[in-house]
Amino acid sequence: MMPTLGRSPFPLAIITDFGYRDHYVGAMKGVIASIAPDAPLIDITHGIPAQSIIAGAIALRESWRYFPRRTVFLAVVDPGVGTARAPIAIETCAGARFVGPDNGLLWLAANQAAIKRIVKLTSPGHRLTNVSATFHGRDIFAPAAAYLWRGTPISALGPALDANSVAQLDLPVPVDSAIALRGEIIYVDGFGNLVSNIDRQTVEQFASRFRHKSLSVRIKRGAAIRLLETYGDAPKSAPLATFGSFGLLEVALRDGNAAAHFGAGPGTSVSLFAAARRP
Repeated sequence: MMPTLGRSPFPLAIITDFGYRDHYVGAMKGVIASIAPDAPLIDITHGIPAQSIIAGAIALRESWRYFPRRTVFLAVVDPGVGTARAPIAIETCAGARFVGPDNGLLWLAANQAAIKRIVKLTSPGHRLTNVSATFHGRDIFAPAAAYLWRGTPISALGPALDANSVAQLDLPVPVDSAIALRGEIIYVDGFGNLVSNIDRQTVEQFASRFRHKSLSVRIKRGAAIRLLETYGDAPKSAPLATFGSFGLLEVALRDGNAAAHFGAGPGTSVSLFAAARRP
């Protein structure tokens, strides 16, 4: 029987760093179609930068809550494929299920959804017969996700793991000094927007100490950048800072690419500081 949420089946959503040139995503979808032919498949993205676990983890964290409750998320950004890192599946209190490598990729989303149970994917009956050392996405993760979607209990996929034993991923924390809030870029989107690790609440707490001053942002040691509400509030081709859909402070270039303009990327320093208001 096809699982349903009301009258519509919940989907199986996929995120990888495989890109769009090769056959890898198609092969995984073929495996899923062979096991769960009725599963609605949604591609979140296959454009995660190659081997960037942190970018994949952030994209997954920013996506999962917008899907139906019992969605199965198949995530593969796996530079350690074939090594001792474990293949895992996670069930959460929010209802979302996550399948992928134990390298921190699933951690931000699963932890946000409240981890209920984790298993190591070892069941021979829930993977392909011949497992490649370099393509666990096809041979282990895709079958496990498909069987979960069909209704197979997560406990049937392998032995339970303690949450403290799996790889956790912690994003860097901004540092609040007396005169500045210092953070770093953690994600660059396809438009070249530079997303930092500084959230709105932290900025509001910092700003409360400088009520008679305006806030500006600096990338590396560059010129001050105005903090605006939207991209359109800046003149064309001008840099700006704003809070994007992540709820995090980001630096953008109006109608341009901030990453290219500033020569910046993950790890680049960003700071928020207070300055006297213009008369």
